[in-house]
Amino acid sequence: MGVPMATRLVEAGHDVRVWARRPAVAESLREQGATVVAAPDDAFAGDVLVTMLPDDEAAMALIADGALLRVGTGKIHVNMATLSSGCSRELANLHAVQGVHYVSAPVFGRSEVAAAGKLAILAAGDPDIVRRCQPLFDAMGRRTWYLGGDPGLANIVKIGGNFMVASAIEAIGEAMALVRAAGIPADLFADIISNALFDTPVYRAYAALIAEERFTPPGFRLELGLKDLRLALEAGDERAVPLPLASLLRDSFLEAMATGGADLDWSALGLVARRRAGLEGPFVQ
Repeated sequence: MGVPMATRLVEAGHDVRVWARRPAVAESLREQGATVVAAPDDAFAGDVLVTMLPDDEAAMALIADGALLRVGTGKIHVNMATLSSGCSRELANLHAVQGVHYVSAPVFGRSEVAAAGKLAILAAGDPDIVRRCQPLFDAMGRRTWYLGGDPGLANIVKIGGNFMVASAIEAIGEAMALVRAAGIPADLFADIISNALFDTPVYRAYAALIAEERFTPPGFRLELGLKDLRLALEAGDERAVPLPLASLLRDSFLEAMATGGADLDWSALGLVARRRAGLEGPFVQ
């Protein structure tokens, strides 16, 4: 996700410094016009730091190595990853101590959506600071929703949305296994439900992926989908909100993980339904 997002910033005329945990990822942006740097500190040298890391642990590690202490007061960190609300609030507090502004801005949209600059951006933090970041959001997204001063609220909305997407993937996979067992071609069923019932980006995209069994390269790894479901369940526990469907989904994701699906796209959840139905074909491609 970080690569197309950074590319959009370069194309919008911003001076972009890039660091990645995997150097090859950063190098892929050099020819786009970005400046590749050797360490996180060098990326922090700009006025605004934009990060897109996979989980709480990676986000905290970036701060724990002391880089934040060397940023300088008055700068802005925009964290666009899907984190727990608790981690987001902890990061906001750590930034405040160092005089660095913190904005939580997770996104909805796969990598192809990011490449088109059509992400949906959920922003929370100091409203004046969020407004200062709006030109960056405009370069990467089609719309920004402001969710208030508490950075954790943006992460709650993101987690809730990803829970709903996972639910849709499970429903598509189970229904597609049913019609395939009856002899209906999967691509025909995908066309019907995408046009007659659910003419939405989520159903169109995932019905096609599951029908075509196009799970590599992953737009969003199944392993990360499981992480987001766990975040949803954690958030429910904290607020005494039962999420029984999330518990069922977690078991389906675990079954996919146990049978080798961790690095497939999370639409590979549809393969779990196919296997349970006793339909032909290998589980892992």
